[in-house]
Amino acid sequence: MVKSRSNGFQKSRLSAALFAALLMPTIGFAQDQEEGEQQATSPQATTVDKITVTGSLIPQTEIETFTPVTIISAEDIKVRGYTNISDALQQSSFATGGVQGSQSSASFTQGAETLSLFGLSVSYTKYLIDGRPMADYPALYNGSDAFNNISGIPIDLVERIEILPGGQSSLYGSDAIAGVINIILKKSLDAPVISVRGGTYTEGGGDMGRVSAARSFSLADDKLNLLLGAQYENREPIWAYDRDITKQYYQNGTSRPIASRDFLVYSPFTSYNFMDPADCANVTSGFGGTEGLQVRPGFGDGNYCGSFQTPGYRTLRNSKEAFQLYSHATYDLAGGHQLYGDVLYSDEEVGYHVGANYTWWGTGVEWGYFYDPNLDDLMNLQRAFMPEDMGPGGFENSMSFDKSESYVANLGLRGTFGDSSWDYDGSLSRTDYKLDERGFARFADPINQWFVDNVLGPQQGLDPYYGVYPVFTPDYGAFYQLISPEDFRSFTGYTSSKSKTTNTLARFQLTNASLFTLPGGDAGMALAVEGARETWDYKPDARLMNGEVWGTTSVDGGGERDRAAITGELRLPVLDPLTVSISGRYDDFRPDGAENVSKTTYSLGLEYRPIDSLLFRGKYGTAFKAPTLADQFQAMSGYYSFVTDYYQCQQRGFDPTQVENCPAAYSSRQYFGETSGSIDLDPLNADVWSYGVVWAPSANFSTSVDYHHWDIRDEVGSQNADGLALREMQCRTGVPGYDINSPVCQDALSKIVRNSQGNIVYIYTPKVNEAREVLDAISASMTYNQDLGSSGSLLFRGSYTNNIKHEYWQFEGDEVIDLLRRPGWSSDPKSKANASVTWRLNNWSTTFYANRIGHTPNYRARVRDSYDDPNGLNGVNGRVFAGKLAPFTLYNLSVNYKATDNLDLSFMVNNVFNDMPPEDRSYPGTSGAPYNSAQYSVYGRALYVEARYTFGK
Repeated sequence: MVKSRSNGFQKSRLSAALFAALLMPTIGFAQDQEEGEQQATSPQATTVDKITVTGSLIPQTEIETFTPVTIISAEDIKVRGYTNISDALQQSSFATGGVQGSQSSASFTQGAETLSLFGLSVSYTKYLIDGRPMADYPALYNGSDAFNNISGIPIDLVERIEILPGGQSSLYGSDAIAGVINIILKKSLDAPVISVRGGTYTEGGGDMGRVSAARSFSLADDKLNLLLGAQYENREPIWAYDRDITKQYYQNGTSRPIASRDFLVYSPFTSYNFMDPADCANVTSGFGGTEGLQVRPGFGDGNYCGSFQTPGYRTLRNSKEAFQLYSHATYDLAGGHQLYGDVLYSDEEVGYHVGANYTWWGTGVEWGYFYDPNLDDLMNLQRAFMPEDMGPGGFENSMSFDKSESYVANLGLRGTFGDSSWDYDGSLSRTDYKLDERGFARFADPINQWFVDNVLGPQQGLDPYYGVYPVFTPDYGAFYQLISPEDFRSFTGYTSSKSKTTNTLARFQLTNASLFTLPGGDAGMALAVEGARETWDYKPDARLMNGEVWGTTSVDGGGERDRAAITGELRLPVLDPLTVSISGRYDDFRPDGAENVSKTTYSLGLEYRPIDSLLFRGKYGTAFKAPTLADQFQAMSGYYSFVTDYYQCQQRGFDPTQVENCPAAYSSRQYFGETSGSIDLDPLNADVWSYGVVWAPSANFSTSVDYHHWDIRDEVGSQNADGLALREMQCRTGVPGYDINSPVCQDALSKIVRNSQGNIVYIYTPKVNEAREVLDAISASMTYNQDLGSSGSLLFRGSYTNNIKHEYWQFEGDEVIDLLRRPGWSSDPKSKANASVTWRLNNWSTTFYANRIGHTPNYRARVRDSYDDPNGLNGVNGRVFAGKLAPFTLYNLSVNYKATDNLDLSFMVNNVFNDMPPEDRSYPGTSGAPYNSAQYSVYGRALYVEARYTFGK
């Protein structure tokens, strides 16, 4: 815990038990302590200083207060097998929401890592490093949302992570809706330390190595204290072909596997046309020799060239090379004043590949269709690029790279005014975050010209029927050929998009932990003022915006704003068992070129301790989230994507559960989309409350249960294209519950543009203030320590979260959407839990850790948006119904041995039983990733060894 000047005290049984629980993971190990921190030797009479915990600005003697705080210690990170900060946070029981990660190989933010607390938006969590806010990641989550990236924080230099669930805007301002996460870095070490870790996956790929070192210095008669630390990590990618479940199209689904359409000639009128006189013989070396003649009955003449192995050619986990440097310094001045400063620098590069499904060319992007007079038909060509087209190294020659560089610098002065009880802390901090996205590109004019020169031949006017489509007479035999690496390089290359965020913050705080005396003890008070300048600037490669890059576009925009805030907190122990806490905050945002946004938030907290071992607690407050700079100033940003044209499929007899049988022109319709920000957006507003109980009947046992509630209004977000297309079909066809004159139907119809053939060509997904979201959740935790005498000791710890209500209204007047029972809207589990048991004996320690995800909807339920499925499908392996997948648990094991006073050795196995995601046989055979990558991973078992050497002991 962070120390504050005060006298020691005799702890109650509740505080002693909880304090002992926090220290328990360190017993038996030579762990680094913050300067001056003491271990408990007598739990019933422990003397410690007042502490400052996330959730209050006032130092106090109670570890548990009116808001529950979960602490992940450095020891937890080590023994539970967490490999990075995102691992530790995503496995928290609070993190019930699924997020896009590196398994989503075509996402906008491949190099970033984040999480969703309680299934709320990733942008609703406030991240702090040592109590100061992080700068936003320069790129936008899902091309729309500003968020924080937690991948660039050196895990070996983390002292602890504090998670505070619930809205906390009255202390921390905007963004603190779902909760606050405070990552606290080490401030001092007893001796220099170096740590080396290596790891691998038993299924292949992902080999990694990590080295970290840190040292503390004391100079100038111990007035100057300095900590320096560094961490370097190198990790290889995991390719989808490294895993059985993702290397090919799904074998056990509701339909037989269908090979990719790598060389396809098709018509909107006659469907597939096979035009290869060699029957694919000239391309059989493609995709590792798996390319060949394929048949899909019912689609024209049914023949094409393809492979069942193309899903394997994408990365499941990025390659990564990262370096972080951290320093913290304090200098003691006369009169109880202290200068302090710290710097955290991060340099990181990740490499990834979007996959074979996104690495292709077709005539449809440039011309829509072309007219072939020899066939008297409108035609399209579709050609996937194969590793053999790219030369030695294959798809590794077309990977993309995100390189980020950031620093956080802070300088401050703190101390006490004379002999008073008033402490002060003034600081100036600066955060810069730069991102360079080096994306693999197919250049439009060169790639189209190459196919004109080598396949299509010269254009011969316009078609005789519509007068809009070009006329070509292709050499189809030349189409069914490999491309030389030299030719491939002639129309491909790289773009460079640069983006940056900055945050300059000045802050001053006054604190008095002994303002006056009440019957329950000393009242405390804190006042803080702060001013900041924030910027966001995204400059895409100009070629992405002017059409020079084939089939790819980008985000665009930038803005600046000033921010000011004043915060006050009062802690009143009005009676010996009763403490009241009140806080309030006023925030004022002044963006350049947009209306000012100001907001006042407040919070009231109660703590009641009828006996030493029992605490009842509760809190009510308000929270808000100001429109981000990206929300307000994102320019019209285009993107290419694929969507199911549910209306066209429905007209042909294929409902949303049968889209795999719908013609490819409709089941995977490429469209051009646009999104944009708005300077007229309102802030999000929320009412939040929680109540709970903490019971600690002994120093060896404690447990807590809390109930949390959110009522969120005026949410900002981009509309979902697939959801719009599905709702458009439901509105057009009169599905019950979808009145074509309702606001949601009118909205969907207005944002989709169809061409003269009735096909989707454009979808507009702007940012809007959506109506409302209501969430109720229960969280619980338990810690128990059992002394086994000469056999050592056992430590049990566990936590649990259950979302019991989650409702959503997209527009005012629409029906309530139950996100716990509408799988088409949310695939998150209702519950999540983790537990560990640690056995310690002499110099040995072993921890067995389990992380459990509750039921999630299967694919068919998500497509149907319902669990009501009386008929099911007669799939390849029998009838498959919409339903839920069984709960899924992964297990980690660590063994730690203190070989000498200086040397600690560790061996860790993550995913001990090499479990893969629960099999979901409701996926069709067209899927190359038959699992929900937002909730599960296919990485499999990982093995790690680590050695940590402490000098001078």
